[in-house]
This record gives sequence, C-alpha cells and structure tokens, in this order.
Amino acid sequence: MEELTVLVIVLIAVIVFVTVVTSVAVMLWKRLRRNAQRAGYGSVAGYLRSTPGSDREKREAVDLALIGLVLCFLGLMFPPLLLIGLFPLFYGTRKIVYSAMGLGLVDDAEEDQTSA
Repeated sequence: MEELTVLVIVLIAVIVFVTVVTSVAVMLWKRLRRNAQRAGYGSVAGYLRSTPGSDREKREAVDLALIGLVLCFLGLMFPPLLLIGLFPLFYGTRKIVYSAMGLGLVDDAEEDQTSA
C-alpha cells in the first residue's frame, strides 16, 4: 500500500511539472505571436530576426531577454525550464545588441536608398 501511495504522489508531481513547463512555453509563444502581429510582422520568425526600430520594440526586446534570464535561473532548479529560457534569452539579447550597435538605423537607411 505504501508503494502505491508513493507511486501516485510521484505521478501527480510529474504531471504537474509537465503541465507547468508546457504552460510556460505556450504562454511565451502566444506573447511572441501577439507582439509580432502588433508590430506588423508576418511571422514570429520575422519578428525575432528583425532589429527593433521603435522604443516599444526595444522595451519588448529587453522584456524578452529578462524573461529568458529568469527562466534560465529557474532552470537551475527545474532543468527543462533552462531549455525554454535559452530561446527568449538569445533572441532578446540579440535584438538588444543589434539596437545598441545601431543596426536598425543602417537597415532603415538601406531601405530608404532602395525605395528612392
């Protein structure tokens, strides 16, 4: 009887853990999709590859990097969250660095020259 109780408790813990990890991944994906649509991008991939042009996009990039950082720290306790956290940490940091380097300004200047 004790083994059955322990097995049920472990099974419930695993189910809760998988549910939480899946929920975090789905919420992150929905947020990225909503931000991409709001910014006028056709896909999430296009949004993640782009350089932030406005202050709002820069704030969203910082938020994305910080969410990834928090998930990576939580991943030290719950390893699957580390894999989920690396995704927003990489893309958020990349957007911040591109913005700091002024690459968005270069892209805008190139678009102006090609459209003229």
